[in-house]
Amino acid sequence: MKFVTHSVEETEKIAESLAHKLKGREVIAFFGGLGMGKTAFTRGLCKGLNYTDGVSSPTFSLVNQYDADFTVYHFDMYRINTYDDLYFTGYFDYLDTAVLVIEWSENIENALPDDYIRVEISKGKEDDDRIIVIEGIEF
Repeated sequence: MKFVTHSVEETEKIAESLAHKLKGREVIAFFGGLGMGKTAFTRGLCKGLNYTDGVSSPTFSLVNQYDADFTVYHFDMYRINTYDDLYFTGYFDYLDTAVLVIEWSENIENALPDDYIRVEISKGKEDDDRIIVIEGIEF
């Protein structure tokens, strides 16, 4: 499914809608460059799961946990270059336990499960426009 949003709020609303389709053990893999709205999408997703605290990029912690209707583990794989790096994030321990949201999935694409949800975000015509393509779930 393809969406075009014109603001951060619209991006969050798309994610909030996606949240209502989740069962609690999905892997949501983001693909897209710096500043495309991956964290904003995660914020909307968490809002859709009734999480009311702040959501921030896990750039330095590598993983943030949000206790919502389902537990959400929010990963940043930007600095992950090897299988050992990935292993030490605890990623494999989290699979099938919660909703995993993964920024910079390009770096771990070979380790994603077959049934992951792909969210590709790219820039549109205007600065605030985003093109969001979601695959792997009926929307």
